[in-house]
Amino acid sequence: MTPADPPSSHPPTSGPSQVARLLGAALLAALASLFWWSYRTEGVVYVLCQSNLTAAEKIQRLQAFFQQFGPFAPLAYVALVICEVVLAPLPGAMLYAPGGIIFGGFWGGLLSLAGNVLGAGLACQLMRTFGQSYFVRFLDRGALRHYETRLIRSGVGIVFLLRINPLTSSDFVSYAAGLTRMPLWKLMLGTALGMAPLCWAQAYLAGELLTAFPNLIYPLLIACVIYTFCVIVVARRLLKQTALEAEPAD
Repeated sequence: MTPADPPSSHPPTSGPSQVARLLGAALLAALASLFWWSYRTEGVVYVLCQSNLTAAEKIQRLQAFFQQFGPFAPLAYVALVICEVVLAPLPGAMLYAPGGIIFGGFWGGLLSLAGNVLGAGLACQLMRTFGQSYFVRFLDRGALRHYETRLIRSGVGIVFLLRINPLTSSDFVSYAAGLTRMPLWKLMLGTALGMAPLCWAQAYLAGELLTAFPNLIYPLLIACVIYTFCVIVVARRLLKQTALEAEPAD
């Protein structure tokens, strides 16, 4: 009688863990496609990648890019912020700060806030429509019901505290809310109250600082790249860990 093979010390590579890798790859592919499209259409990415332009010229080009939309420039900017919210790893500072220069401190902050509120609602609804039935299987039902009850009762305050913290990924908050039955209006109201100080502060500071010191655009871009990389790495690890915990033990 042959002895049984010892259990493998390596975690299984199929099932939910494979889905986690596919989700990470799809996320990277979506970001790459977005940047490629922006570059090919001579949009924001194209302007920022031009090495022959000074920082002041790049800021002027960004202003000209949105001004070409004429009276629809504010709508184009809001749409871009909505895309930033839905594509979670894209850093908001990359858009909120230039918004202060393009539209002024008050309007830049207001448009950034509008894009955040609408994007939060859209991200939450996307999760409820396409991802809730899948991701909820990986969560502890008892814990989910506990947090869901708290969110339904005190959702505005909880979302406000999460949004006002600059270290919290506000995009992930919207997707997490999509796993619960929290009313959509509470998510959007909490987002508006929590994001308002950040949006207006960045817009006003950018309007003053980037105009006086255009070269500050380079540290801003570097910080955005680092932020994007960190969020992608953390999100991928969380997805993988959640998927492995959901796999049945042998």
